[in-house]
Amino acid sequence: MLATALAVSGCHASNAATPTPTLAASPADLPTGNSAAAMPGPGTCKLGSRDGQPLPDPNCTPGAVNPAVRQDTIKDTICKAGWTKTVRPPTSKTNKMKAESARSYNLAPGDKSEYDHLVSLELGGAPDDPRNLWVEPGTIPNPKDAVENKLHAAVCSGLIQLAPAQKAIATNWVTAFDTVGLRVANGKVCLRDKPTSCVTSQRGDEDGN
Repeated sequence: MLATALAVSGCHASNAATPTPTLAASPADLPTGNSAAAMPGPGTCKLGSRDGQPLPDPNCTPGAVNPAVRQDTIKDTICKAGWTKTVRPPTSKTNKMKAESARSYNLAPGDKSEYDHLVSLELGGAPDDPRNLWVEPGTIPNPKDAVENKLHAAVCSGLIQLAPAQKAIATNWVTAFDTVGLRVANGKVCLRDKPTSCVTSQRGDEDGN
């Protein structure tokens, strides 16, 4: 995943109909990853949008987390270089899942898209739970990739806690920065209520397939 210059759609919430999620979060707010979770049936899911960016159907793709990744384990998991490679499922599995997920969302197989972890692996998302994977329309890399990188930097630097970051990106990735109280400017991620508390976002481990 490349930390591209984000067209900061996630930095300022608009007056769109989607409600702004709350900051309070705990690991129990998101389901624990289960590779045997059922894939939604064909045509049962509908893409949403916020500020022109695609959002998954929360009933089909609510997000799910890896139980091995907790606030007390981040230094040995998501904040350790190369760790996501150890949990990433093989494409031989995810390609089949992507085809099923595309049918769930009633998307044409040939459309440009990324089979994306809603809660990214670098934020402790469940690797192969259908509830944490969706066919995200558009090119690769995309604006969500930069949101993932910046949230990862904020979590691993101690600016914010892991659970609120997971909940924010699962609820609405476009407004995730606002939800957790971050401001992004000039390549830095800073706390809104403490503008001098910042971290420079680095390139994260590539996500998606």
